[in-house]
Amino acid sequence: MAEYLRLRQICLVAPHLEPVISDISEIMGLNVCYRDGNVAKYGLENALLPIDTILLEVVAPIQPGTAAGRFLDKTGGRGGYMAIFCCDDPDARGKHANAIGVRTANVITHAPYHGVQLHPRDCRAAFIEFNHTDGSDDVLGPYPPAGPDWQKAIRKDVTLALTEVEMQGPDPHGLAAHWGEILEVPVSKGASGEAELKLPNASFRFAKGASDLMSGLTFKVANVAKVRDAAKTKGCKVSNDAFDLCGVTFRLVA
Repeated sequence: MAEYLRLRQICLVAPHLEPVISDISEIMGLNVCYRDGNVAKYGLENALLPIDTILLEVVAPIQPGTAAGRFLDKTGGRGGYMAIFCCDDPDARGKHANAIGVRTANVITHAPYHGVQLHPRDCRAAFIEFNHTDGSDDVLGPYPPAGPDWQKAIRKDVTLALTEVEMQGPDPHGLAAHWGEILEVPVSKGASGEAELKLPNASFRFAKGASDLMSGLTFKVANVAKVRDAAKTKGCKVSNDAFDLCGVTFRLVA
């Protein structure tokens, strides 16, 4: 089969899982599909919520000295932590990254799942992970990090899709070119004139900002005003059709 690359998961970090998980769940109309006991060995706890076939994960440190805790300290809690892609051959993609000077930080094998995580300092802005699960070339197939029956937690009544990830940095074109090289995806120009990387199920848009970070997520929702009001009720900082939660800006489109 032809090589493929899809956005599988976005991971955010919070100082504590609550109230962040219940806020996201209630505002966006999403259900938690899984809490993974395996992350405890990294000093973390987590929860995952499916948005159609893309997973949104939040991790929180439960002990001092974790990589996620250091990330929070370094960024002041601003920015997404990880962009996770499913593909046919994570090892080949990892080797390609190594060849352009991006180190491998971690290799995880929990058969049938195999993941290669790249070093965030070399990726700039966020961790990149490539993974593959035997039998999951079907987007609704098995994906162990999201639990045994994640598909049953998918809801479509409030949030329909995660359509775009916003990245930013002082040199957005340079960052786009770097990520494009790692992901082996050509840089194109988005509707706003900003550099963009288009994947089959989502795009990455690169905007100007003070430092390299994953700054926002765009969601297609059934009713923008309703979601915006729910965010306001929860005390989120709302401006126009966007609000801040868990270190990133949630943007809403109809």
